[in-house]
Amino acid sequence: VTITTRLLVSHLSGIRHYEKDITKVKDEKEKVNRAFKLTKLYQDKEQKEKEGKGIERTDSVKPRKEHEGEAKSQNSKPGRRDKEFEQEEYYLKEKFESVIDSLKIFKNDPLFFKPGSEFLYSTYGFTLLSAVVERVSGQKFTDYMLKMFRDLDMLSTVLDDNEAMIYNRARCYVYNKNGRLVNAPYVDNSYKWAGGGFLSSVGDLLKFGSALLYSYQAGQFKNPNGKLLPGYLKPDTVAMMWTPVAKTEVSWDRDGKYAMAWAVVEKKQQCGYCRQQRHYASHTGGAVGASSVLLILPEELDSEAIDTGLVAPPRGVVVTIICNMQSVSLNSTALKIAREFDKEKLAQ
Repeated sequence: VTITTRLLVSHLSGIRHYEKDITKVKDEKEKVNRAFKLTKLYQDKEQKEKEGKGIERTDSVKPRKEHEGEAKSQNSKPGRRDKEFEQEEYYLKEKFESVIDSLKIFKNDPLFFKPGSEFLYSTYGFTLLSAVVERVSGQKFTDYMLKMFRDLDMLSTVLDDNEAMIYNRARCYVYNKNGRLVNAPYVDNSYKWAGGGFLSSVGDLLKFGSALLYSYQAGQFKNPNGKLLPGYLKPDTVAMMWTPVAKTEVSWDRDGKYAMAWAVVEKKQQCGYCRQQRHYASHTGGAVGASSVLLILPEELDSEAIDTGLVAPPRGVVVTIICNMQSVSLNSTALKIAREFDKEKLAQ
């Protein structure tokens, strides 16, 4: 088989995640899909009943659960353990000198499917991707990334290295089997720097999101007298990264598809005065003792303002949340915050 970097970055490679048993993976996906279909059937039935009775929906009506995955998490009892975090490989303590060395964890395991045929989120797919960067760049992946973070002025973004003294590093927490909050266990992240091995701050992630949004929009604005600096990435590159890829899915927002290292929801409205989907890109993060999200909601730009040069990029809302507790669903919260700021801007 052939595995390309595009397949890796969109989780279509067939490389396993933490679960080694493909039967368990398929069973879990079936359960989630069945639950989602049942939820959707109930929502459609409820909506038809409301339309038949002529009931106008108001803020007093309890809103439907749009995202089944997050709904389950929000309704779960405090202290409920996420099954995924029961996988032993989350708690590896071996230190790897390079990401190429860490490939030994999974390199001899069979692929779960033919590359390009199915979607399976895989942290190890990103480990392989980082090995490609290491081999092509001729330098350690971690050095390559830290140079990039410095370019982006993300000076608080560092390796989550247990031995290093890191100023203001937060303690991380998990729930134990009895539902009590306890300190997260020791892990060594050198086997997955690219898939969850960096520490950052809200300020740095906002800079990162704003740099991407600027790059995405830079080509749309007129540039009188060359006043606009180029984006860190080319506009076409970010547009490609934020273009949904076929056969993918997103667990934290069923309206979306996976693109290239980002989940993307496209602009959509089927009928007048009906539900509108706004275009946005986001990604959640889950590690031992921590949860996070970065969400970028580009502004729907007015062509007149762009042409006259009255506004400059970036235009939109960037929201990030970092939580030092495990298995916290944050995407829907970030989206609600982004929409509130977006409404405020439209009202001005």
